[in-house]
Amino acid sequence: MNREKSDLAAALRPRLPSPLQPVGDERFERHGVRLLLKRDDLIHPDLPGNKWRKLAPNLRAAAGRPVLTFGGAYSNHLRATAAAGRLLGFPTIGVVRGDELATRPLNPSLSRCAADGMRLLFADRAAYRAKGDADVLARFLRAAGVGADDVYVVPEGGSNALAAQGCAELGRELRDHDEDVDVVAVACGTGGTLAGLAAGLGQGPRAIGFPVLRGGFLGEAIRALQQEAFGGPAGDWSLDDRFHFGGYARTSPVLDAFARDFGERHGLPVERVYVAKALYGLSVLAAEGAFPAGSTVVAVVTGRDDGSDQASSR
Repeated sequence: MNREKSDLAAALRPRLPSPLQPVGDERFERHGVRLLLKRDDLIHPDLPGNKWRKLAPNLRAAAGRPVLTFGGAYSNHLRATAAAGRLLGFPTIGVVRGDELATRPLNPSLSRCAADGMRLLFADRAAYRAKGDADVLARFLRAAGVGADDVYVVPEGGSNALAAQGCAELGRELRDHDEDVDVVAVACGTGGTLAGLAAGLGQGPRAIGFPVLRGGFLGEAIRALQQEAFGGPAGDWSLDDRFHFGGYARTSPVLDAFARDFGERHGLPVERVYVAKALYGLSVLAAEGAFPAGSTVVAVVTGRDDGSDQASSR
């Protein structure tokens, strides 16, 4: 471990490697499948799951400069970035999708960001969609009162090459564990976690991603991230687009019932936006016979259910 990595770990004290927890669930066992949970939600109370893995290498690169990043009104990424700023003592700026939010009371998620010291800038949706354009980014920087050389910009969801490299450690932890793992599954938003996970797994277990957004664009994004982070395709991965339940932060009575039941059976409140969709998708694949009898399947728990109602039913 190099000095910068050691210093960041000493300051934030993450729990690594995260625990790998077996769960006895008849929806899998009846098909001869063993389910394990990779409890990344336990890594850090304020930077849980893939937020730690994606942010940590970016925070080292920021080297104490202000961090500007992007997210929606309920973005876990914005909350984790704001918390990191509070814990490590650097300024944070969050560009929030939806300028109509500027005149409304802050929701609990944005209130937490503000309480942690994050300056919130509300962008109209057209500008937010174009945030990758250099002129649009320059406009955001001017609004924040910072120069391009004085701020470190992290993309929406924290997914960039450094983030993918950080998430490769997740794959290495599973590849090198005593358990004989066949499949690792994770819910996907911007693709950085799956890009790194698959690379870290190498030619060992295969990885399955469950996109939580509609659109079918994620495969291209993951390939681009792997090219930038690792120089080309890495690992054995695939996507199953059937379990987004209408799109980001959308759910249904079926998914809600599944999440409640899983939580009651295993004493684990299930986060709805990401984790529930991955677990539900795995249960369907098991029922479809996608995993041979005797398989061991790991679901990555990328975040916690914090009690807020971020997901909406169709």
